[in-house]
Amino acid sequence: MEVRPVPTSFSPLLANMALDGLENLLSMLFKRKRVKGKLFAPGVNYIRYADDFIITGKTQEILKDEVKPLVEEFLKERGLELSQEKTRITHIDKGFDFLGQNLRRYEGKLLIKPSKMNTKAFLDKVKKLIKAHKASTQKDLIAILNPLLRGWANYHQHVVAKRAFSRANYEIWKKLWQWAKRRHPSKGRNWVKKRYFVNSGSRNWVFSCISKNRTGNPTLAKLINLADTRITRHVKIKAQANPFDPEWESYFDKRLHLKMESHFKGKEKLLKLWSNQKGRCPQCQQKLSLERKWHIHHIQPKCKGGKDTMSNLAMLHPNCHRQVHNQLEPRLLKGVQEA
Repeated sequence: MEVRPVPTSFSPLLANMALDGLENLLSMLFKRKRVKGKLFAPGVNYIRYADDFIITGKTQEILKDEVKPLVEEFLKERGLELSQEKTRITHIDKGFDFLGQNLRRYEGKLLIKPSKMNTKAFLDKVKKLIKAHKASTQKDLIAILNPLLRGWANYHQHVVAKRAFSRANYEIWKKLWQWAKRRHPSKGRNWVKKRYFVNSGSRNWVFSCISKNRTGNPTLAKLINLADTRITRHVKIKAQANPFDPEWESYFDKRLHLKMESHFKGKEKLLKLWSNQKGRCPQCQQKLSLERKWHIHHIQPKCKGGKDTMSNLAMLHPNCHRQVHNQLEPRLLKGVQEA
């Protein structure tokens, strides 16, 4: 059963606080019990993310006659109610959408895929952006689309999404092809293809163009291919793990190392630089992570003859990088050399 409160003026945080206690209530009332001499487990489980939640049950009768009235009463006491449009009871074999993904059991195996509604909303947004930038340069259009494509692909990279990525690629290509042809109505198809699409490896329809980087050197700006996103299964964190407990420090260090290794796949230089520094910023000695980001710093500035060699590079937090440029500190050099 998927249930969601009606949208109110409450922020997600307040709605989240209002729902606290529902899980404990369900676990207390729906325990294993003996029915006619046999042990019966109602299978009532509660899964919540902010103000969205799912409640599972062994049978439809348990959810309809016992769980739903209980949830309605719980919410009523807090000034909330269930949305009759969004609340439904369904079998796992028919599936349901939750947080932009579809959960459904196929021949006894649960598969999670990007939902059709989420994929449609994503493609509609991409198409609107392409339509709104009819007069933009190819470089600007790529710069606008790439963050959107990357974010959607990263959100779904832990589920069964390869087919959805391929379909989305095709729909985006169709809109880009229309965008390119519209700009040159008097040119032939082959000319348009050569102008906006290049060959890259085994692909010959890569939307890309030659542009200049910050140093003025030519570089290839190309649109992200969603199908290139690696599907990596999410590893659940241990329930008892506490990031503030020193005993769990090695556990979280290992998780961070695996996460960074996956992120640096195909970027051996960055991975080696991160490993040489033992995953820490030499300026503040705090951990470098995907959440806090980082900048690459040249110890000997390039304008003074510094090279792009490993011995002349350091990974710093953005704020630490600013501090170093405002006031060069010798301990940075020492920290990098020790690492």
